[in-house]
Amino acid sequence: MKDQMQSLFIRMKPFIAVIFMQVGLAGMDILSKAALNKGMSNYVLVVYRHAVATLVIAPFAVFLDKKVRPRMTRSIFIKILVLSFLEPVIDQNLYFLGMKYTTATFAAAIINILPAITFLMAWIVRLEKVKIRSLHSQAKITGTIATVGGAMVMTLMKGPPVDLFSTGGKAYHLNEQATAGVSLHNSMKGAIMITIGCFSWACFMILQAITLKTYPAELSLTAWICLFGTIEGSIAALIMERGNYGVWSLSWDTKLAAAVYSGVVCSGLAYYIQGVVMQDRGPVFVTAFSPLCMIIVAVMSSIILAEQMFLGRVIGAVIIVAGLYLVVWGKSKDYNSTSPTVNDQTLPTKQTAESRNHEKENCDEQVVQPVNQIEIL
Repeated sequence: MKDQMQSLFIRMKPFIAVIFMQVGLAGMDILSKAALNKGMSNYVLVVYRHAVATLVIAPFAVFLDKKVRPRMTRSIFIKILVLSFLEPVIDQNLYFLGMKYTTATFAAAIINILPAITFLMAWIVRLEKVKIRSLHSQAKITGTIATVGGAMVMTLMKGPPVDLFSTGGKAYHLNEQATAGVSLHNSMKGAIMITIGCFSWACFMILQAITLKTYPAELSLTAWICLFGTIEGSIAALIMERGNYGVWSLSWDTKLAAAVYSGVVCSGLAYYIQGVVMQDRGPVFVTAFSPLCMIIVAVMSSIILAEQMFLGRVIGAVIIVAGLYLVVWGKSKDYNSTSPTVNDQTLPTKQTAESRNHEKENCDEQVVQPVNQIEIL
């Protein structure tokens, strides 16, 4: 019984890890939107976020990765520089800018094109196994399309209000006031920025998976990405906010909370978790759970920010969960194919024993042969 529970926990660890990561990202959306609404610069938020992540992760990386950290080469260093530019600088700045023009729920909805983009890119670079005639591959494709479709339903289909948490009419009016300034022009501008950021994030995921093959030290790689992300983000912030030095000031408010929380949870832990899970399950498995973030954001926004829940969001959430189940089921075939079964584990032992017996017989023949020759002589 104990062995069964331990085996179940080992199988569930990747699922628990990515769900925890999506809960953390959802909390970042809520806090970051509140900080941006108070006038915090998205460029400064990105710098502080990765500075905090570097301070938290670096000590663990120095000591825990001492035995597994390989030598830094020019190729690995260039990859780290590119990784630090793709996600910490391009993706996060465009994502926060898009959130500024829209809402937290809208940004979390648009970013759900990430699984489809990552799936296509992983397919192209052959990090993802796809056989069109295979039922599991068809499930992965259908599930990816369903998650994106569910996200679009949550975005475009409003429907009647659903009072899930007894927020009543007060929440509806607060939501109307909060979204009154979001025009169609701002929504389109924000959607384009977030979409470009998704392409950058997908490239980051693919390149991270490739880099981990030659630099299999997840904590050290996370620390390097956060460090160079801080440096490159600072350069971008100084250029974009030149002359406006007041944006760098912090006090004990939502701005500081957003910087610390997003740095520790969303940059430090998230980079590390997705690196560990990607080595086992691949980048598509990690990004397939990103639609959960939108569901969590929608629920948390209804409770914390008093945003009204609509029927379209509920229907979209159901579609997302169904698509996510298909992707996970399709990926389970890939995982099983790479995991040795009991027969596979016993087969080498059997072959080794047979080879030893064969070698023993050959030795006996070699010993008998000279004896026979002596008798003949």
